[in-house]
Amino acid sequence: MKQFFLKLFTWWNGQTFGTQLWTWRFGELVGQDAQGNRYYRTAGGKIDPVLHFERRWVIYNGLAEASRIPPEWHGWIHHMVDVPPTQDGYKPREWEKPHQPNLTGTALAYRPAGSTLASGRRPKATGDYQPWTPGS
Repeated sequence: MKQFFLKLFTWWNGQTFGTQLWTWRFGELVGQDAQGNRYYRTAGGKIDPVLHFERRWVIYNGLAEASRIPPEWHGWIHHMVDVPPTQDGYKPREWEKPHQPNLTGTALAYRPAGSTLASGRRPKATGDYQPWTPGS
């Protein structure tokens, strides 16, 4: 029963009931990425009469966070390329790093040296700072 209400009212942890119904009725599965996100488009690549292009959407595997879309799917979902990576034979370049979602707000977020969050204490001032005072 809990899962039913979560699916009915929440959008941030997967798909809602409305999205599931829309996908079942009008969607066509295009592919899936390494994280388990599934990518859909309007069945048959049909052009939407209002938008004048095909609808494309993603159903996230878990938390709905846009930065979880990897680079190979980013171009397709944003209509930069017409062919999805499943049909294109996408291979990452040797200089590309593996995709990593936005880590802001997590324990793995980047904290530069001198940040109070990096060590819990502010580093001592070096003494080379001269404050500006009006009139001088």
